[in-house]
Amino acid sequence: MKLVRLVKAVCARPSIREIMGPLQVRTFQHDFVPRDPNAKPKRFKYPQVYDPYGPRPPPSDKVVELAERIAALPPEECRQIGPTLTERLRHPKMQVIADEGMDLGAQGGAGAGAPKAEEKKEKTAFDVKLEKFDAAAKIKVIKEVRAFTNLGLKEAKELVEKAPVILKQGITKDEANDIMEKIKAAGGVAVME
Repeated sequence: MKLVRLVKAVCARPSIREIMGPLQVRTFQHDFVPRDPNAKPKRFKYPQVYDPYGPRPPPSDKVVELAERIAALPPEECRQIGPTLTERLRHPKMQVIADEGMDLGAQGGAGAGAPKAEEKKEKTAFDVKLEKFDAAAKIKVIKEVRAFTNLGLKEAKELVEKAPVILKQGITKDEANDIMEKIKAAGGVAVME
């Protein structure tokens, strides 16, 4: 009797295979949908020019009329439109990019290889260099250097002790002359480069 109960208990309990099903199941599924061999390829209509902002509404009648009037103007009046609109709409003036010091390659045309006989451009940015100073006037020179460089005492002292050294770069001629006079009054010698 005990044996029968034991067999029923063991047989009544479901096995792992019955609970989970088969562990390795592979069903075949297409990674792609097979193409109909008789189907024709789709033709997409691409715009002539790519516009990242999407389609725009057509311009108003006023804008079209204005464009036609501008196109009908003589060339000398067309040249005046840009500066007049810039002034009227208060657009900032475009800054000229200086090409000094840039290697532009052979963009000069026919005479690019020959040395250019240009007028010498006037220098607008100057550097002030401390050449030397009196040992007795070292403290006064350090104070003057601190005044126009916004350095701390230690940094100004190290800068002055490195003489000859550039104190200030890219300043106007008037500022450079003022700094040179102040250093000269304190007991140092400064030059403008």
